[in-house]
Amino acid sequence: MASVQRRGHALTALLLAGLLGMTLWSALAPRNAVATEQDPARVTVTDLQGRKVKVHIPVRRVILGEGRQLYLVAALDTQNPLERIVSWRKDLIQSDPDTYGAYLRKFPAIAKIPTFGGFESGTFDIEQAIALQPDVIILNSEAQHATEDARYIEKLDALGIPVVYVDFRNNPMKNTEPTMRLFGKLFGKEERAEAFIDFSNRQIRRVTDVIEARQPARPNVFIERIGGYTEDCCLSFGNENFGRFVEMAGGNNIARSIIPSTFGQLNPEQVIVANPDQVVVTSANWEAFAPGGRWVGVGPGADLSKARQKLAWYTQRPAYAGIKAQQDQAFHAIWHQFYNSPYQFVAIQQLAKWFHPTLFADLDPDASFRELHERFLPVPYEPGYFVSLKSTEAKP
Repeated sequence: MASVQRRGHALTALLLAGLLGMTLWSALAPRNAVATEQDPARVTVTDLQGRKVKVHIPVRRVILGEGRQLYLVAALDTQNPLERIVSWRKDLIQSDPDTYGAYLRKFPAIAKIPTFGGFESGTFDIEQAIALQPDVIILNSEAQHATEDARYIEKLDALGIPVVYVDFRNNPMKNTEPTMRLFGKLFGKEERAEAFIDFSNRQIRRVTDVIEARQPARPNVFIERIGGYTEDCCLSFGNENFGRFVEMAGGNNIARSIIPSTFGQLNPEQVIVANPDQVVVTSANWEAFAPGGRWVGVGPGADLSKARQKLAWYTQRPAYAGIKAQQDQAFHAIWHQFYNSPYQFVAIQQLAKWFHPTLFADLDPDASFRELHERFLPVPYEPGYFVSLKSTEAKP
């Protein structure tokens, strides 16, 4: 995944370098002419890197530095989530083809949005991107070094193209809310963003309030990150992202004290010594990256019988030889994209049910996610986001 992120950084730099290299001052001149301090539509916002950025609000034309930002865009522009997107990175198409397919069925025009990035070269028309005259470019925070080291930000600002950074991935429990509020501000949908935040927080409290009040014994848990995307072992999370979700759900993330940042890796011996009670594999439909690979294709509309069969392979990994989770067949798979979306509450609820089935017998993560779709999203809910080798439901 680190190599994928580096490629994404390089592609971001290529995009911005191209934007700066083209001489389209004439196309941008009308925008510059009205972008004055007196223009009431030009508002200063603070992005997730603490930068003060002036943007014409509400934005009408947006380049998304990551296609999976659609997860939130669709919750704001529910009637037509494509109306502001003039270009985006093609990661949604590749990393989450099932969600992309759901939107394609509802909004066929999504196939016409210009794409860039991904694993192919030459897939992005830089001249066309400049001609689209975006009101803002929204990038994930990890792209900051690739842009600011080359002083692209100042030059883009001179061209009337502001850049803002958001974050669902590196520190989601801290940054998801401000990211959602920033999108709401940019889109002129602040009330809608607050309603989404309130819904998400209430769903999270359905777990955390119970854990705090009951203080149950915490099972030791190992999160295997991006199972099947690579054959490497044993990628995991520190005390953020899914690692933090485990703690909030009443588990003990065994990698917490080993991995100092959000993402990292344990060796098999460390996993065996930690002897986790449960193993949770984050995975998805990664046919675009690893055709026929060992990924567990959980996600919207997934065939859970097939997913369960693929999950069974993980019990034989050398890193799990003799551990308690292997003895008890306590293996689970969960949709990896919860790590990079505003839907974390669903993952937290499902983890809680796996760790404490009796305590959360009445909690239904599928119903929670369905309600979010019905209230905020334009596509119907399709279950299939998580699976276990055996039932962990409470026994009567």
